[in-house]
Amino acid sequence: MTDGLTDGFRGLRVYNTLTRAKEDLVPIDPDNVRMYVCGPTVYDFAHIGNARPAIVFDVLFRLLRHLHGADHVTYVRNITDVDDKINARARRDYPGLPLNEAIRAVTQKTADQYHQDVAALGCLTPTVEPRATDFVLPREDGLTDMASLIQSLIDRGHAYEAKGEILFDTASMPAYGGLSKRKLEDQQAGARVAVEAHKKNPGDFVLWKESSADEPGWDARFAISGKDVPIRGRPGWHIECSAMSAAYLGEVFDIHGGGLDLIFPHHENEIAQSCCAHGTDVMARTWMHNGFLQVEGRKMSKSEGNFITIHELLATEKFGGRAWPGEVLRLAMLMTHYREPIDFSVRKLEEAEAVLDGWYRAVGDVEPAGVDCADVLAALCDDLGTTGAIAAMHELRAEAAKGSAGAKAGLKASAALLGLLGSTESEWLAAKASDASIDAGVVDALVEERLVHLREKNFAEADRLRDALTEHGVQLMDYKDPESGERRTKWEVKR
Repeated sequence: MTDGLTDGFRGLRVYNTLTRAKEDLVPIDPDNVRMYVCGPTVYDFAHIGNARPAIVFDVLFRLLRHLHGADHVTYVRNITDVDDKINARARRDYPGLPLNEAIRAVTQKTADQYHQDVAALGCLTPTVEPRATDFVLPREDGLTDMASLIQSLIDRGHAYEAKGEILFDTASMPAYGGLSKRKLEDQQAGARVAVEAHKKNPGDFVLWKESSADEPGWDARFAISGKDVPIRGRPGWHIECSAMSAAYLGEVFDIHGGGLDLIFPHHENEIAQSCCAHGTDVMARTWMHNGFLQVEGRKMSKSEGNFITIHELLATEKFGGRAWPGEVLRLAMLMTHYREPIDFSVRKLEEAEAVLDGWYRAVGDVEPAGVDCADVLAALCDDLGTTGAIAAMHELRAEAAKGSAGAKAGLKASAALLGLLGSTESEWLAAKASDASIDAGVVDALVEERLVHLREKNFAEADRLRDALTEHGVQLMDYKDPESGERRTKWEVKR
């Protein structure tokens, strides 16, 4: 292992879905590295599949801040609160409120829970977290909005109105399908259902959809063929992210991230809207996507009975018969490379918890210091190689266990790049004890009492206390103080 930031460091390289190749990530503006990641739809509580992109792109956010400085990275993660189910519930439950206020009332609980969940997973707060409802109609501050973006597409000949809908004309963009590598003619030839009569092409998608009298909607006006056309309605799914990313990151930015399932149609259609509205060749230079997640070898779904929310995992006994610390869930996710599929299991959580126990014992209560492990940094700079980083951290742990102060500090600092070891060993053990309904103060007192018995060679009483603690899930670990040579005892909760 080598210490120091620059030793072996060759810059950040990531896999770009757009080019299907690993490339150097060279920011458009080194003073402002810009990243957009698709956030949650806050109709319901976020599930553990939603946790993966939150964690993956938080690691990237941390790494970019480390490389460029915290003040030189802008991370935008949106909240989607424009959705037909949300709109309908808002209209039903809060008929006397303006639509945006009603939606806020409906989604506040789930949005708050999402924030609590991702904070428990160790995720930093994004630089900006816009809500879709705030970007439907033109804004007083002039930031890009959905209605204006749609008008630009109409003006440039990329959108048309039919039967109360404004649709994107996929045939108007020769490069359509460049991200997913789907050719428009293949989509047309392979269409399984008849093209809706009002669409020019089967792949054309909705930018704005008219609302009936009993449906919620926004009052928008569009200039179409020289006429002022009022259409009370709501935006399509894809236009939201095109508007919010442009509002805070500009017409072309550095990184766009999300789950693999979003490549088509969502991200493909984002590119189409943004490039055609702004007249640019690209929307984002680099596209990054995390792999799929399944649970215990099966696709997660409510029908399978294995649908698990982040909140349930953290606060209930639904998975594995116990609640799990957020840090355990985070490490379990990072033990698989972000582009690979992950099989989420109780065994993986148990493995992650055991690793964290070992790391916390190795660093003790040491405070983080400005000591970086070059091997950890190099692994992360190679397409977020968290598995390689974790392997390097295991080596640091081995050195730390031998008493190396530098290795302890290096392990603590390196873990911070992954959003791990944010507590001290004492705090970690106390939290685990609290989670298990064990009084940490009582355990500490019994541990000290046992040490007194050992010093007095009253081994029978010392063994009795050890056995009593073991019955309550507390495991003792005796060791020799490296300075005084006296016997010391650490403890942890084993479930």
